Amino acid sequence: MLFGLFQKRPTLPPIYLHNTATGRKEEFKSLQSGVVTMYSCGPTVYDHIHIGNLRAYLLPDLLTRLFLHYGFKVNSTVNLTDFGHLTDDADAGEDKMMKGMRREGYEITLENMLAFPVPYIESFKSDNLDFGNLPPSQYARASDYIAEQIKLIETLEQKGYTYRISDGVYFEVSKFPAYGVLGNIDLEKIRAGARVETNPEKHHPADFALWKNGDLGWDSRWGKGFPGWHIECAAMAFATLGKQIDVHTGGEDLMYTHHNGEIAQAECATGKKYVGYWMHNAFVTMNDQKVAKSAGNGFRLQHLSDQGFAPADYRFWLLQSHYRTTANFTWEALEGARAGLLRLRRMVYEELSEVVPGKIDQKYQERVLRAVADDLDTPTAIATLFELAKDQKITPANKLATIQFVDSLLALGLGKGAAEGRAELGVVEVLPTELVKLLQDREVARQTRDFVRADEIRDEITARGYLIEDGSDGAKLRRK
Repeated sequence: MLFGLFQKRPTLPPIYLHNTATGRKEEFKSLQSGVVTMYSCGPTVYDHIHIGNLRAYLLPDLLTRLFLHYGFKVNSTVNLTDFGHLTDDADAGEDKMMKGMRREGYEITLENMLAFPVPYIESFKSDNLDFGNLPPSQYARASDYIAEQIKLIETLEQKGYTYRISDGVYFEVSKFPAYGVLGNIDLEKIRAGARVETNPEKHHPADFALWKNGDLGWDSRWGKGFPGWHIECAAMAFATLGKQIDVHTGGEDLMYTHHNGEIAQAECATGKKYVGYWMHNAFVTMNDQKVAKSAGNGFRLQHLSDQGFAPADYRFWLLQSHYRTTANFTWEALEGARAGLLRLRRMVYEELSEVVPGKIDQKYQERVLRAVADDLDTPTAIATLFELAKDQKITPANKLATIQFVDSLLALGLGKGAAEGRAELGVVEVLPTELVKLLQDREVARQTRDFVRADEIRDEITARGYLIEDGSDGAKLRRK
């Protein structure tokens, strides 16, 4: 949607992003003028994603919307891990894909492993669309990039960064002095604290698998098996975005092992800096416990819908917390978010439904842009949006245009056409004759204080799928 086509474009504030690698906010500068490359760690597709997972994909969506507003072309990748990710996120434990296959009674074959995740891949894409996220430029299934992963392992081997032991090929972290920049990992402390070595053949406890041998998998010079989890993302980033990328996002739990592994592999292979800006979102918790399937609190979007909440309600709730701050989920908080978003939606699609959008108010536009460009300060942007909604000095036409501009950055469902927005709110444009008659009869019953009859009519209207809202201008019906 084009906003304020002929009005003067305000000066864009610089974009500042918190870089996990340096621990501070830095002004964003892309490697290539006018283009942003961004890689986001996707799910291991052995099950549906839950509401905690969705926060990791809200982050790149907000970045994409901001970059697009600044005129960048965005080339983005989200990977889909469809083999070999172990349950402890390192080199031990049960393979998550095999765990999912056993759960559903699949015979463990490579062919089945590639077919098994298809419904979960489609579910992941669908949940993101329902949540309001723009799709990435490409989704990348790890199994489609086996050749690239093998080639990258061979490069590391040729450059002397690997060693072989009985169960596969490992990366030797001591040969990359910069290992552990994310989370300030101290290799000597890891070695000193490793009282029980998971694999006694490893040279160092932090060394990680590049290739795991097994009876199932693909053929390579090291035997049949699977690429390690960390190598998959580096190889797919190289293949889809290039050897150096601007932004890499993911959940905060990925920085310590997975992302440090990515950096080590990529920079040892190329001799160049791998990522310009590392960005990590904090967890969603419930009763101060991380939301996770294993904890029994891994609700899906569908579970929220079953309780009467729209995906936009949950998105709105998340946006009221900064992405680097832990967000503790409660049903009461979600109810509050729904009520707040409903007020905005009713303003846009009921009070302003007949208004033609005017000019974007420059003052509010600049305030919202400064907030979002300041490391995605969405709580301030949301507060400014409410201030705008209550500002009586802004004409209805300009208020609508400005709300639509804010929605282009936050995607709260406030930028739809009036008819679609009113339909989603359940606004009844034309009432059937029998309902008009029932409303009239109810009003007569209320005026004559026949409240029993008034309640009976309300129940009859409710049974027909409508809700009655009594206001100063009379009763209105809304579809349930």
